[in-house]
Amino acid sequence: MSDKSFFDTNILVYAFDDSEPEKSKIAKQLIGDFGSKGNLIVSTQVLQEFYVTVTRVGNELLSKQAAEGIVNDFAEFPLIQIDKTIISKAMKRHQGKAFSFWDSLIVEAALQAGCTQLLSEDMQDGLVISTMIIRNPFS
Repeated sequence: MSDKSFFDTNILVYAFDDSEPEKSKIAKQLIGDFGSKGNLIVSTQVLQEFYVTVTRVGNELLSKQAAEGIVNDFAEFPLIQIDKTIISKAMKRHQGKAFSFWDSLIVEAALQAGCTQLLSEDMQDGLVISTMIIRNPFS
């Protein structure tokens, strides 16, 4: 069984958010642990959301240049491209009303990557989808 873990945007953002020191510590530890083993998986959607979130006007956590460098660093990990297959599956999952469309894209990308867990603060902790479990590392 794979130990690959998909990281939702919020986990990456917390690693750079000094206003949440405990969550920042946990996020940095997870990134280090999974990243060093090559088991940290992200998608193009996650990288886009990360950039927008950390450079948001009025709540800027990072400069645009620093955020760009970090996105480029995260892009070196296994990166799932959001393609028409993932979009199609996400629309079907969303129509089931269990997830928002954006979360459905995250779930489908994680499943496509063969991840055994999806780390997210925003989804139901402990929910099993196929062979993958959603975990909130902050709970």
